[in-house]
Amino acid sequence: MTILRILEFPDPKLRIKAVPIETVDDSLRVIIDNMFETMYEALGIGLAATQVDFHKRLLVADVSSEKDDPYVLINPRIIEKDGSKVSEEGCLSVPGYFDSVKRAETVRVSFLDRGGNQQEEEMTGMLAVCVQHEIDHLDGKLFVDYLSETKRQKVRKKLHKQKRVQSDSSMVL
Repeated sequence: MTILRILEFPDPKLRIKAVPIETVDDSLRVIIDNMFETMYEALGIGLAATQVDFHKRLLVADVSSEKDDPYVLINPRIIEKDGSKVSEEGCLSVPGYFDSVKRAETVRVSFLDRGGNQQEEEMTGMLAVCVQHEIDHLDGKLFVDYLSETKRQKVRKKLHKQKRVQSDSSMVL
């Protein structure tokens, strides 16, 4: 398996709207496996294909503490929402930043599974939040879009500073 590069905010590629997947085959399953490997390595609970510069409607998630309950959602579509919940979110594409976001508490999602079979499932709690977050990525939206412009600017500056420090420390004299 391969660890994929995760795009970071404000990379404009994160704003590309993902297109539906036409065929579920072995080549797609390789991408799915690589996405899981990447997500687990980065200590994430969800990863949208857009985040790894693959602009198809695909996401992986595993909110279990043991990392033994993986979900693959191909062409996911939220068909029902219920309730609301504010929770703290972070994002692998916005490293080191967390903030409160209001989302539906329960969602019913239609999707294809890893085998290409049509599924429909009601999701609650952290899984519901995670799936909504990742579907936003597929639509070119990031969790920072729910924040004020002032907070988004703060995030941009923080990430820019982190990248500058990283590049300065990697210089060899």
